[in-house]
Amino acid sequence: MLSLKQTILSVLTVVFMAIGSMASAENPIVKLETNVGDITVLLYADKAPKTVENFLAHVDEGFYKHTIFHRVIDNFMVQGGGFDVDLKQKDSGRTVANESKNRLHNERGTLAMARTSDPDSAGSQFFINQRNNPRLDWTPFNPGYTVFGEVISGMRVVDFMASSPTGNAMGSTDKGKMPLQNVPLDPIVILRVTRVSS
Repeated sequence: MLSLKQTILSVLTVVFMAIGSMASAENPIVKLETNVGDITVLLYADKAPKTVENFLAHVDEGFYKHTIFHRVIDNFMVQGGGFDVDLKQKDSGRTVANESKNRLHNERGTLAMARTSDPDSAGSQFFINQRNNPRLDWTPFNPGYTVFGEVISGMRVVDFMASSPTGNAMGSTDKGKMPLQNVPLDPIVILRVTRVSS
């Protein structure tokens, strides 16, 4: 005969397994392992399919291994996925169309794609919102930044990253030198990004 506590635990286990299988069936989960801790992210393939496909292509290729969070602004966001530990820019040569009209908002804990002034220029770089940033959302007068996932574990790691002392540094690209701002003085390195569920 199961005790009440054992029964409750059994029911909760079944519920969490069901939720996990639903997430894996529709929306993949990935883990970002960094030198300051791990961050687990649920990707919204149902709301930003092209963006998630692009991100997972980079994940599956091992593109993010030993890239860094190169732009960190406390009470705003942390950005990574485009420079290696020597501040040399990495480029997969792929871009993805902007999907910021998906009604997902740049709220604390969400992942969004970084881009240039061209709305359809997002490549490998992404950022994690450390606070609510509604000014980054789509409006009829602003193309916005595509939200494509949400941190489900590890926001304390993101907050720790955001508190990093930063400075200016000189990065490099295939076209030459590139001045960078808000670069952590102690590198925050992505060791690898892997699928937890697909």
